[in-house]
Amino acid sequence: MSPASRYTYLGPEGTFTEAAIRTLPEAATRELIPMVSVPAALDAVRGGEAAGALVPIENSVEGGVTATIDELAAGEALMIYREVVLPISFALLVRPGTRLEEIKTVTGHPVAQPQVRRWLARHLPNVTWESAASNADGARLVQEGRYDAAFAGEFAAATYGLEALVSDIHDAENAETRFVLVGRPARPPAPTGTDKTSVVFWLTENHPGALLDLLQEYASRGVNMMRIESRPTGEGIGQYCFSVDCEGHIQDRRVADALMGLQRLSRKVRFLGSYPRADRQAPTVRAGTTDEAFSTAADWVMRCMDGRG
Repeated sequence: MSPASRYTYLGPEGTFTEAAIRTLPEAATRELIPMVSVPAALDAVRGGEAAGALVPIENSVEGGVTATIDELAAGEALMIYREVVLPISFALLVRPGTRLEEIKTVTGHPVAQPQVRRWLARHLPNVTWESAASNADGARLVQEGRYDAAFAGEFAAATYGLEALVSDIHDAENAETRFVLVGRPARPPAPTGTDKTSVVFWLTENHPGALLDLLQEYASRGVNMMRIESRPTGEGIGQYCFSVDCEGHIQDRRVADALMGLQRLSRKVRFLGSYPRADRQAPTVRAGTTDEAFSTAADWVMRCMDGRG
C-alpha cells in the first residue's frame, strides 16, 4: 500500500493505542503499522512513510505524555487533526496456569504504574516492578518468560498467548487516555462548533509576569484553556516552553485574535492544529467575544478612522 494509506501507532500490537486507532472510521481502509516508540511513529510521518500517526498525549491520572508533547514541540513541524479519548482499565496478564501468589515480578508502561499502584499495594505488595516500552511489550516479555505478569489491556491476552488473571483493574474511576492523530501541516479541518486548538509557545524573556502576559491573551478574549504544561527547552536550567490546548477553532475570531497576541509577544509559537473535540462539547462563549462582536468592534474602529464614529 502507498504511504498515503498507512497510519502508524505506538506499538507493538495489543496496545491501548492500537485499540484507539481502530475506533477511527478510516482505520478499516488503512494499513496500520505498529512502531516501537512515539518518536518512531511520528518520524514515519515526517519522512513521508505514513500519512498519519496516532500517539498518546494525555492521561487523566498521570497527566501529559511527555514523549509526545516534546516531539510535537521540536523537530519538523507536525499538526493534530483529530483526537480519540479511550476509557482505560487494566488486566493482569499471566502465562496460563499462573497463580496470584506465584507472581514476583510485574511489568507495564511507566504511565500504567500510577494507575494500579494502590491495587498492587493491596494484592501484590512484595512484587518487583520493571517498566516496559509499552503495556503490550510488557505482555510480550511475560510471554517470553522474562516477567511473571504484565498490566495491559485485556484484549492483548490473545495476541500474546496469555490469560487475564484479574480484570478491570484501576485505582481511579473513569480513567481515560487521550490520543491524537498527527499528520504533516496542511489546512486544519473545518470548524465544527466543538473544537480544540493546540499550540506551543516560548517566552521572549523571563521576567515577573511574563507567562501571565501571555495567558491574558486567552483570558481577555474569553478563550478557555483546557490544558497547559511547561516543558524544558533544552537550552539551560529554567528555560521552558508551554504546551496549551484551548477551546475553539483558529477560524473563531476570539481564538485567532488570541493567537495573534501570542505571536506578537512570544519568541516563537508553533501552531499544532485546530480539530474536533472527542467529547463534542461546545464552549461557552462569553458576551463580547463572539465572531459578531469582533466584527462589530472592527467596523466601529473603521468608522472612527473615517470620522464617522
